[in-house]
Amino acid sequence: MPARAPASPALRHLVASADFERVLRGRSRASSAQFSVHHLTAEPSLRPPAAGAAAAKLSTDSEPAREHPVEDSSPAAPAAGRIWVGAVVPKRHARRAVTRSLVKREIYAAAARHREALAPGLWIVRLRAPFDRALFPSAASTALRRAVRSQLDELLASVAATPSR
Repeated sequence: MPARAPASPALRHLVASADFERVLRGRSRASSAQFSVHHLTAEPSLRPPAAGAAAAKLSTDSEPAREHPVEDSSPAAPAAGRIWVGAVVPKRHARRAVTRSLVKREIYAAAARHREALAPGLWIVRLRAPFDRALFPSAASTALRRAVRSQLDELLASVAATPSR
């Protein structure tokens, strides 16, 4: 099996629901028949400390206190060129988990292909309409994968070509 190229450090996944809400609150930058793209020139919010972090802090008297948790050791660092991508694939538009996974994988892969042309910040690609099951009866067919990939490539290329608002 060939070795995979390492993922670019400039492309990360959005995970916090607060970040999704912030980005989706604004208007979409572009849309196609099935997808819409939202962008916010900002950094993701800091993650709250884990539930066990407070208990661990109390039980370690000999360890010096840290200013920030390990994940957030440099919260003031600028996000120059950093891109965070999130995928929203509602169950009402993709009933099968296989299809939702395929669409999410293709969203992240398309963002990675277009990362050089995308503006820094938070990006969300949202599935806004289902694919016709008569045309794509298989949940993870090659035809569906090609259709999703081509739509995402066209959409992200058009977004990259237009300046930010």
